[in-house]
Amino acid sequence: MEKKAAIEIRHIRKVYNTYTKEFDRFREAISLTRKSYHKEFVALQDVNLTVYPGECVGIIGTNGSGKSTLLKIITGVLNQTSGEVSLKGHVSSLLELGAGFNRNYTGMENIYLNGRIMGFTDEEIRQRIPEIEQFAGIGDFIHQPVKNYSSGMFARLAFAVAINVDPDILIVDEALSVGDVFFQTKCYHKFDEFRKKGKTILFVSHDLGSVIKYCDRCMLLNRGQQIATGDSKEVVDLYRKIMVEHSNAAEQAETVSPGNHVSGNQEKKVSGKMRWPQDRIWKTDMLQNPESQEYGDRRGEIIDYGIMNEHGEISSMLMKGEEFTVLYRFRINKPIDHPIFAFTIRDLKGTELCGTNTLYEDQIIETAEAGLTGVVHFTQRMTLQGGQYMLSLGLTGYINGELNAYHRLYDVCHVQVLSDLNTVGVFDLESKVGYDDVHVERGSDR
Repeated sequence: MEKKAAIEIRHIRKVYNTYTKEFDRFREAISLTRKSYHKEFVALQDVNLTVYPGECVGIIGTNGSGKSTLLKIITGVLNQTSGEVSLKGHVSSLLELGAGFNRNYTGMENIYLNGRIMGFTDEEIRQRIPEIEQFAGIGDFIHQPVKNYSSGMFARLAFAVAINVDPDILIVDEALSVGDVFFQTKCYHKFDEFRKKGKTILFVSHDLGSVIKYCDRCMLLNRGQQIATGDSKEVVDLYRKIMVEHSNAAEQAETVSPGNHVSGNQEKKVSGKMRWPQDRIWKTDMLQNPESQEYGDRRGEIIDYGIMNEHGEISSMLMKGEEFTVLYRFRINKPIDHPIFAFTIRDLKGTELCGTNTLYEDQIIETAEAGLTGVVHFTQRMTLQGGQYMLSLGLTGYINGELNAYHRLYDVCHVQVLSDLNTVGVFDLESKVGYDDVHVERGSDR
């Protein structure tokens, strides 16, 4: 017997009419000749997706790719220009933080308000109050106006309401990003419970590690076009590739299925020599920090920098466990004895987590003459937990026993580590877990 789809999206297209001047809208409306004064903006073009009961499917893409527009069409908030949407079962959605909440009402009053909107009687809502209160965990604040809530408290209550109305389909759009790590873990456990009960989840998130870990499949949108649908890790890899190459969506279009890996430039070494992209400025492919600090006397300069992933691509996104290379171009402007090249990775609070330099690694250039240029590279495996980090670079050296900074770039660019398995702390010890001699002792009184 063929399994029936919980969500079926067929050839969805959404077009907005945009006007240079607001008066043009009025001129178009009263035009006897039906003259057009607008331009069309295609937000979505021929998007198709089928989701079955018990599946958790992710939707990823850059800002402006059409993710939220698609969810609003699925939930009926927006009407599509063309195409069809079919839903089987009761839908609960969390599209925007606090959507459907009256900020002047208390949390409890908003629970009843949302329940009534979803078609529940007051008695049915009352039966769900204990579960909602327990999951939200905001205590007596539930009796305070929600306008006094923090964004985290808002998210807790909104998500608690959304999941405790017993939906067949749960649709979530980035609402978990404002919660703390403990609340997010609680929500993801709820996702697992839902899937085991045969319920369907559609999940939009910029947290690509969570998409890989919790979503059975994933769809990638770029500039309103459906680029790929398939295995979450493979689709995320394609997303990283598009981000690296700034590719046009139409040029990247392909459907990914399990076992069909998206291949990048796998060649990193030729005859033992490190290879890197030669046809571009690396730092333009990095997520640069506009508030980075730069100083030094410029006897030597860092003129370009980047992080190369295991596919030989320059990218700010790395997978936990993959081999990566920090590399930067330098130029020596005045003679320097024993220049020291360094990199450091820090967390967003400024704590130095790891790094090294050519002095520690015993890789020293004895004398760097004026006009010397080159590339220094540090290759290692990423063992930091999934999260957000900053990269710092330095070119220094000793003059008369004193350390001198020739060129330093503090927090010059952002680094995102993606992980489907985070352990305790900052680093993964890569423990190998096993069991031995597991048996039941017979004849024990215990």
